[in-house]
Amino acid sequence: MLSLFRHKRQKPPPPPTVSVAEGYLPIESAHSLLAAEHRRQLLDRIWQYTALSHAQFIQLYLNPIHRYAERVQQLPASETHHHAYLGGMLDHGLELVACSLKLRQSYLLPTGAAPEDQAAQTDAWSAGIAYGALLHDIGKIAVDLLVERQDGRVWHPWQGSLDQPYRFRYLKGRDYHLHGAAAGLLYTQILDRPILDWLSGFPSLWASLLYVLAGQYERAGVLGELVMQADRVSTAQNIGGNPSKALQAPIHSLQHHLIAGLRHLVQHELKLNQPGAAGWLTQDALWLVSKTVTDKLRAYLLSQSIEGIPSSNIAVFDELQSHGLVESTPEGKAIWSALIAQRNWQQSFTFLRLQPALIWGNEVRPEAFSGTVSVAADDHSTDASESPPAPKTVSTGSRQSPSQPDPLAMEDADYLDTLLDMFELEKSEASDAPSASALEISNTSSYNPGQAFLNWVKEGILSHKLIINDSKAKIHTVSGTVFLVTPGLFQRYVQEFPGIANGATQEIEEWRWVQKQFESLKIHKKRDNGLNIWSCKIQGPRKSSKLKGYLIEDTKIIFDECPNDNSYLSFENDYPPTSPSHHAVKRCTLPTPLDLP
Repeated sequence: MLSLFRHKRQKPPPPPTVSVAEGYLPIESAHSLLAAEHRRQLLDRIWQYTALSHAQFIQLYLNPIHRYAERVQQLPASETHHHAYLGGMLDHGLELVACSLKLRQSYLLPTGAAPEDQAAQTDAWSAGIAYGALLHDIGKIAVDLLVERQDGRVWHPWQGSLDQPYRFRYLKGRDYHLHGAAAGLLYTQILDRPILDWLSGFPSLWASLLYVLAGQYERAGVLGELVMQADRVSTAQNIGGNPSKALQAPIHSLQHHLIAGLRHLVQHELKLNQPGAAGWLTQDALWLVSKTVTDKLRAYLLSQSIEGIPSSNIAVFDELQSHGLVESTPEGKAIWSALIAQRNWQQSFTFLRLQPALIWGNEVRPEAFSGTVSVAADDHSTDASESPPAPKTVSTGSRQSPSQPDPLAMEDADYLDTLLDMFELEKSEASDAPSASALEISNTSSYNPGQAFLNWVKEGILSHKLIINDSKAKIHTVSGTVFLVTPGLFQRYVQEFPGIANGATQEIEEWRWVQKQFESLKIHKKRDNGLNIWSCKIQGPRKSSKLKGYLIEDTKIIFDECPNDNSYLSFENDYPPTSPSHHAVKRCTLPTPLDLP
């Protein structure tokens, strides 16, 4: 289908006539906001999924999207988590609409209705799903942010579109659950009366959409599930996860996994109430050392093959706080600074503060700490070992001039390509993973760090915790050999086992130490010039890239039966071609070949 914006493309509006003071953002029209190339591509894709005429698409989709863009302007979707940059709210909304409509194609709705009724309601259900996706986070601009006009007056979105340059900041102590209910303040400004009149004529759809807009996803049936799946995909892509795998995420939310992970760590792994411990339990709170516990929590969830785990501790703090799992400081932060004292021993830490009932419920708790936990006065602390990435700075207070990073230049350079390519896949393709038969693990392997790493690789493949020949995989089969991606695979290992190199004599990064232990096994093939690392070229539909890694010719070391080659990868170095074999008969495909690390 030809691009919606390549016919009679409208010129961007002239610059605003009002002078924009430093620290304020200018008002932009919907046409200007949506003129960015990645947003035009998303709109093109949305139009393709609707299969409507140009006039129908404008009425049912483009007009509401324009009104949405005018309201959200350059506001971010979150403070430090997903889409935490200027314009992030608009990007997130468009991504959700595109993804939810793609997912909707696999459903005949309403479920259980006669085929003729389903056919008659096709456009209404598609539009309802798209509206639920577009508006599911819009309440954030009403209750999470304080938006100030250039003349000093506070702007509330129910007052209408912004009419002056503006700046914003996140409210301290905000209720992280309130935005789901706040959508009711705004959705009638995005969906006009004719659209609402039309949707209300389909009782099942109307009820599901109203439940989604009220944040009651558990009552919204298929519509609610599609919006949540689309949200997982967009969020996972933006924070560095795997959107294809997010489609197959279990019904359990990230909140559920965070709670389960914290309970496991506290009840089975962490020491409490003693020097060298990671937590202290008082009568009214559980104090967990922020960096230690968050590192272990991320490692545990990774070991359980949970997808969509934020890649930084700052983002995990935000997740814990947004779900109400940790208590906020008086300043609205997730991290507390406190002094632990008992007899002649004392030490200061940065903490996460939890309600003990979250961990133990009605179970018997350990005895409370006999010493004292004293909160530091005027605590404005953050975890000193973690600082937010510069592109995610979103506050536009008077002391800070706004910066607007291009989302395509963030951590994942193929941000949009990856997301759009993913829409072309069937979910069954994304879940393909080769199998391998059980293998024996040597009882002495724990004494050899390199062998322990290798056993972890083999066990991970068997349990599908480590995927192969996928766009996010760290293990591939190329020309009948096994290719281990570096540093990605070694970094993943030390994420699951922090402190693994404590016994190392050299002061090097942990993943480099593990890599040296692997090299000492001497199972990898070196290049003719004696170097260890090989280079593979990734050739995708539109772009090419490179991977670095170790080459293992004896595939039996990893697999009982070697899977088919990854058809997108080929060696750049002087590796000799293999003779025709079963690897050339059937090729494995990568869901998103250019999104490899």
